[in-house]
Amino acid sequence: MGRRFVRQARISQSRAAQLATALLLGFALTGCGPKPSQQPSIQITRIPPEGAGGPQKLELIEGLVHNSQAGQQVVLYAHSGIWWVQPLAAEPTTKILPDGTWKNSTHLGTEYAALLVEANYRPVMQLNTLPEKGNGVIAVTTVKGAPNPAAAEKTIHFSGYDWVVRSAGSDRGGEANDYDPANAWVDQKGFLHLRMQQRNGNWTCAEVNLSRSLGYGTYNFVVQDSAHLSPSAVLGLFTWDLARSQDFRNEIDVELSQWGDPKSKNAQYVIQPFYVPANVSRFMAPEGAATHSFRWEPGKVSFKTVAGQGATGRVLSQHAFTSGIPTPANENVHMSLYDFRHSKHPAQQPSEVVIEKFEYLP
Repeated sequence: MGRRFVRQARISQSRAAQLATALLLGFALTGCGPKPSQQPSIQITRIPPEGAGGPQKLELIEGLVHNSQAGQQVVLYAHSGIWWVQPLAAEPTTKILPDGTWKNSTHLGTEYAALLVEANYRPVMQLNTLPEKGNGVIAVTTVKGAPNPAAAEKTIHFSGYDWVVRSAGSDRGGEANDYDPANAWVDQKGFLHLRMQQRNGNWTCAEVNLSRSLGYGTYNFVVQDSAHLSPSAVLGLFTWDLARSQDFRNEIDVELSQWGDPKSKNAQYVIQPFYVPANVSRFMAPEGAATHSFRWEPGKVSFKTVAGQGATGRVLSQHAFTSGIPTPANENVHMSLYDFRHSKHPAQQPSEVVIEKFEYLP
């Protein structure tokens, strides 16, 4: 009986060992088989406040991507009437950091969207409806803007008008520039100062825009001097309608710049689009104060620049355009000092201009 018990015990141990081996083999085979794939996803973790949109204000937006592949990027949109790519048309993508996070700035909107896209995806600047997954779009997420306590914009009073000071970045000139409200101020004489300078290692620019639209009439700008500006600096005196920002034909410009070429003339009149040769008239603005003006009427814009501080000085340049003239809508006067980033001679020293007076005559 003792021998039979020992023999049965040995058989039981053998069967247990076989069973354990079979279970281990089964687990191993299961582990070697295909696993459920983890789908890429994107989320917004820092939601900007809700706002009416516009070029003057930027807020931070942040998020996280799961299971992304090398080279993939994020495309951001803000909804203000339609979906606008963010933060700028010249910079429509956001990099994904090694830890899967992403961060950028956005103009305000009622909703915000983040798209995970392939490296070769080319985003559309304006959309009525967001794209769905496919054709280079891997994942999409949207959120409502956070409640906004309505942060106040900086405004200044100059020449009898209220002007909003730009704080948001801009791609005017073809590449992004930062704007700092501290770069625009009115001195004790009532003169407007616009300054371009470095802050925290970055060049910052200045812009003010009129808080209301004026329409047809004569626009006069008295500038102390612009001949001293660096070759890449641009002083723009212009009307522009944000609602038609993609339509070049809504813009009338006096631009004081050499556009990065020290041998070039330093001023021009423009009826956009600028790439039509007949829409540009270049001239040389000498040192000293000058009054730049344009008379806007149906079918015609007449530009003139005279020496000194008034309309009766020596005429330095004049030109009239009669083709492609915009019609009034919701345009505002803008005065902007920025850097032409495509220049081979980028800004090395701070630049500043003084505008003594703005005048509008119906």
